[in-house]
Amino acid sequence: MDLTWYALLIPLFFFLHKYCYYFSTSNNQNKLPPSPTKLPIIGNLHQLGTVPHRSLHKLSEKHGPVMLLHLGSKPVVVASSVQAARDIMKTHDLVCLNRPKSSLADRLFYGSKDVGFGPYGEYWRQIKSIVVLHLLSNKRVQSYRNIREEEIWNMIEKNRQGCDSKFFKFSDGFKRSFLFSDW
Repeated sequence: MDLTWYALLIPLFFFLHKYCYYFSTSNNQNKLPPSPTKLPIIGNLHQLGTVPHRSLHKLSEKHGPVMLLHLGSKPVVVASSVQAARDIMKTHDLVCLNRPKSSLADRLFYGSKDVGFGPYGEYWRQIKSIVVLHLLSNKRVQSYRNIREEEIWNMIEKNRQGCDSKFFKFSDGFKRSFLFSDW
């Protein structure tokens, strides 16, 4: 083969590749719910505004009860009606039960092997049943009642003392009592 054949075949393969890629991605796009236009890095975060529930309501009026938003680089399906949420939970319940992977949770919670960050499965169901039976039983919860009441009174007293000063950040009392409690 001479050089002209190569010059014809290389662009032909390039256009064939692009043609196949376009139709394979366009078929996948048809299966996704409608989505408002997004920006490259932040996705649809700019459309949520300061009152996200109202912004989501306006977007759902335009795009329907089920829509796809991109929060940063993460795609999120939003169901804005009871019937849409019910249908999603019936057909995709296992997908909805899993939690997003987090490298921070992997490091802090032994590879996400706890109730809050663990993936849904047999291990998670066993851990949850242990927590419910032993830690959240009525007897156990009542045994910590005095400690909870004492911490609440301490927090109320610290907030009351903070009201005497000119500047007081109310949430600091909650953070302090949560982070530095003795239990």
